[in-house]
Amino acid sequence: MEWPYDNDHRGFLPPDSHSLTFNEYTIRNPPYGAGLEQAKHLHSYIGSSDYVKNIVVDERENPFTGTNYAWVRARCLGGKTNIWGRLALRLSDYDFKAKDRDGFGENWPISYSDIAPYYDKVDLYLGITGVKENLPYLPDSIFQRPTKLNCAELTLKQGIQKMDRVLTQYRAGVTSEGLKHNKYRSRCYGRGACERKGGCDIHAAFDSPTGLIYPAMDTGNLTLRTNATVREITIDQQTGKASGAHFIDSQTMTDYHVRGKVVIVAASTLESARLLLLSKSRLHPNGLANSSGHVGHNFCEHIMGPGIAGRAKDLVGKAPTLDDGRPGGFYLTRFRNLAEKHPKFIRGYGFEGGSGSTMFPRGTDTHGFGADFKQEVRKNQGAFIGMGGFGEVLARYENFVELDPAVKDKWGIPSLRFHYKFGDNEHRMAEDMKETAQEMFEAAGFEIVHVNSRVLTEGWSIHELGTARMGNDPKTSVLNQFEQSHDVKNLFVVDGSAFVNASCQNPTWTIMALCWRSCDYLADELRKGNL
Repeated sequence: MEWPYDNDHRGFLPPDSHSLTFNEYTIRNPPYGAGLEQAKHLHSYIGSSDYVKNIVVDERENPFTGTNYAWVRARCLGGKTNIWGRLALRLSDYDFKAKDRDGFGENWPISYSDIAPYYDKVDLYLGITGVKENLPYLPDSIFQRPTKLNCAELTLKQGIQKMDRVLTQYRAGVTSEGLKHNKYRSRCYGRGACERKGGCDIHAAFDSPTGLIYPAMDTGNLTLRTNATVREITIDQQTGKASGAHFIDSQTMTDYHVRGKVVIVAASTLESARLLLLSKSRLHPNGLANSSGHVGHNFCEHIMGPGIAGRAKDLVGKAPTLDDGRPGGFYLTRFRNLAEKHPKFIRGYGFEGGSGSTMFPRGTDTHGFGADFKQEVRKNQGAFIGMGGFGEVLARYENFVELDPAVKDKWGIPSLRFHYKFGDNEHRMAEDMKETAQEMFEAAGFEIVHVNSRVLTEGWSIHELGTARMGNDPKTSVLNQFEQSHDVKNLFVVDGSAFVNASCQNPTWTIMALCWRSCDYLADELRKGNL
């Protein structure tokens, strides 16, 4: 609720900090040191405001090497759920069985029917807003009250219906009606500056601390250890089972070892792969759970960049609406490679977008200064609408990460080295995003202000997936369908690492549904004495 002028730096970073820009990602090589010496603290592009400077990591302390990658990391309680975009989508059998449709890659070892009950559990436990559309390729959730589309968004929705394309309300991981079982979260009141992404101060938007960790603490069955930088998962040399973890206290630099009957890794896709690769032993010389050689490989995410900004002329000069407090605008669902195959690329993409009046007018292309300039901005700001594409990056073995032989982080732990680039399929898809965005804005009758064809740096989506994929064959996968290691039966990896492909939907809700399913299986196996 803070006004920018109440902030010491008006919402920007303090003078001794710098956030990497698009050009710095593209023309500099990791770890981005040379030429940026004037900044004491260096953050990823998402750390460009005063509201998130203590959430994202300092890039100097956490270097990486190899191909350019916009790696966003948040080493704090709750991780990136403190700053996520809140779009909560389900995957379908169009995703789980994608190989059956186009022949590429591998199918997941599960179907939608296996995970659907757990999607339901996540919906009811955490809360989600949206509208049912009955689409086979984008399953509906158990929705709470949705936010409303504003005038320009409704115009776009109606304009593309004749093209057989679907625009729906933003499916946000936000409770709009409240959660009786959780005292830490309040329902959304539609106020505040949601776009700051520094956390929702009433926790209507899901974040791990208030949604999961605090309630777990209240049971008395959870011990929480923060400031713990794990450097190795240890192995019992007699049984071959995981025995615990070595970690360093990130503040005192003291080394510790904790023991456990079961080890669950959920450090986020890339950090989990790094931890498995770091955990070498006589029994696992290539890294833990890596007899297949697939740990770190099949890395995938979403391609971003192509998008469009337009203006609804009939809204110029109209009274402004209040759109700062909406957790999202709209989601325009996938429409490629469903009933018909596209001749240039496989898989699909969707668009996220929005319109309306906000504290800082967005999308305007007005130039000038003074009173006339301000009046022109106010007159036009509610008429602008924009959207950007999110497309599936194919999971390819040759896209991978490994340990750098020389570079280490602040705690002396070897860093990751990237070997990762978008391929021809992604670039052809991006070109189609640009073309279809224009088609749809023209169909809606908007004046097109700007078309963006630039593909953003790899990693920009913050949706890193793969690197320890699940599968039925231990020779080509790392985990089974319950995210349990093929090699080490009491080791589970329950984050985005397990994904077989990226789909084009945001992954957060699927990560949590899969994790819940894995934990039910784990509890059952413990009861049976199998672990």
